[in-house]
Amino acid sequence: MSFGLTNTPATFMDLMNKVFKQYLDLFVIIFIDDILIYSRNEEEHASHLRVVLQTLKDRQLFAKFNKCEFWLQSVAFLGHIVSSEGIRVDSQKIEAVKQWPRPTSATDIRSFLGLAGYYKRLTTAPVLTLPEGSDGYVIYCDASRVGLGCVLMQRGKVITYASRQLKVHEKNYPTHDLELAAVVFALKLWRLYGVHVDVFTDHKSLQYVFTQKELNLRQRRWLEFLKDYDMSVHYHP
Repeated sequence: MSFGLTNTPATFMDLMNKVFKQYLDLFVIIFIDDILIYSRNEEEHASHLRVVLQTLKDRQLFAKFNKCEFWLQSVAFLGHIVSSEGIRVDSQKIEAVKQWPRPTSATDIRSFLGLAGYYKRLTTAPVLTLPEGSDGYVIYCDASRVGLGCVLMQRGKVITYASRQLKVHEKNYPTHDLELAAVVFALKLWRLYGVHVDVFTDHKSLQYVFTQKELNLRQRRWLEFLKDYDMSVHYHP
């Protein structure tokens, strides 16, 4: 493609997505001209590598050998270090955060929060893990008069955290509905379809939500949503 055209990156990205459409998010991730191939073991990786190279050959697309890296145990990709142990921020990419001067005004604080906010999910990278398999998923949920929070875990290891502030109308919800809203928030966010998940809450009556006889319209709507999931609700003080 011609260099310098404003739509060149988008056009090339669209082409690559079409070429590798059937493999995307299975073992291939594409970002413009970067192709990331990931596998569970070396035998599987060899097979995936052959598929990708053959696909490039069939479409008459070429990759420079000196720009390719093979059989890596960890790789720097889009500002992150990805390995079998999880995902962490590339230390070179957060140097600006480390060297950021002390904020002295509201504008400075907003600017810093905007910069650091993206990386907050990865600040505890050593204790986060990647999901593996289809069993052992656990969600811990909680709610307050300020917001909703939840943690997704598998086999005792934390996968990710999530939280949000309450909307104006939600601040009028009773405690039971707020705690149920936290469960709905977690499942809408992580969409754990096709696997069993144990949900823990500190609101004792919530464990009987599926057998509760008297429900308001909001609770009925949420229960219809929850029925799409293979889940159990447990009380955790």
